[in-house]
Amino acid sequence: MISVQEAKLLIQEQVVPMPLHLMPLAMAAGATLGADVYAKIDIPAFEQSSMDGYAIRFDERLLPLAINGEMQAGADHQFTLLPENASRIFTGAPLPQGADTVVMQEKVEVNNGILTILDDQLSLGLNVRKKGAEAAAGTLAMQKGCKLTPAALGFLAGIGVTEVEVCLTPSVAIIVTGKELKKPGAELAFGQVYESNSYSLTAALELAQVTKINYYSADDKLDELTAVLKEALSVNDVVLLTGGVSVGDYDFVLRAAEASEVKQIFHKVKQKPGKPLYFGKTSKQIVFGLPGNPSSVLSCFYQYVLPALEKMMDYRSNSSAEGQPSGSLKTQEAVLTHECTKSAGLTHFLKAQFNDGNVTPLSAQESFRMSSFAQANCMIELPEAETVFAAGSKVKVYIFPE
Repeated sequence: MISVQEAKLLIQEQVVPMPLHLMPLAMAAGATLGADVYAKIDIPAFEQSSMDGYAIRFDERLLPLAINGEMQAGADHQFTLLPENASRIFTGAPLPQGADTVVMQEKVEVNNGILTILDDQLSLGLNVRKKGAEAAAGTLAMQKGCKLTPAALGFLAGIGVTEVEVCLTPSVAIIVTGKELKKPGAELAFGQVYESNSYSLTAALELAQVTKINYYSADDKLDELTAVLKEALSVNDVVLLTGGVSVGDYDFVLRAAEASEVKQIFHKVKQKPGKPLYFGKTSKQIVFGLPGNPSSVLSCFYQYVLPALEKMMDYRSNSSAEGQPSGSLKTQEAVLTHECTKSAGLTHFLKAQFNDGNVTPLSAQESFRMSSFAQANCMIELPEAETVFAAGSKVKVYIFPE
């Protein structure tokens, strides 16, 4: 059995980013940028008016100026502004050569073709977008790891980008094991319970931008579970098994994984909940064996599976104070509002409520209970060696993604 820190490091050592994929910009919404994007040219490529008004030389602002010429957006040729002249100009149009300032049309007076400026707040370069103001040629325009939001796509299109390298999203298999499980809504016979792990895992995966999810189920039989695992490995990058990961007579995950040529990296972590956690890999896939209890499943997902997925998608994940990857869970210190006690030897993860720097452990911490998890917005980590955590002391908390 290994520590929480050792388990996290082993996972991160084994996980590698997914390959990059060149994608048309118009199809890349929601993807993660897989490579830095550099501007190929200055954007805008010329000094540009940000207002409808008049282009002038700033040092002539106090003079009566003859209006000569006009520049519209999309003008296909340049002209030179003569001394003591002003040019009519419109938003987005190039400045005439020699002009350095644009005065708003609302702040001038025009009589018989002569312009008088009425703006005593006018400053040099006002209402002019400088060449390269949006992106200068050769400079970093957008950094690897950024999510391609609507605004990001608009920005990239605006600097002339037509396609981007994106991080592929892994396909994830969820294998639910256990003959006692029934779908919600079905009538329960004696000894049966409703299956909920696939629902919580699916929601957590979708929040992590993983949408390629395949579902499988298997009875508590070695041959059946092995066949299902082999099928899942043939078409998925990540496999999450729930249940059957301990060492009981009907726990077959370890043997099915071995029969499917999955190399075990570790089994069992010194933690509560989720002690029987299993992690293995093939030459291409990673496999997590998650305990069957619902609270254990979600706790292990946040602590181990989510950081692995985000490394696969090449996210720029945060790190905890000890340097351990923590994925998109925001990690910080908080002040305990109530005393906590535990036995030594296991790291404890407690469902809790975080508010304004304080954290309150919730009741119903048992691994089979989800009522407290449904109310929690964070997990408290109580280190392995310590046993008493006084009210007012500081603890590490993991804030759940929303």
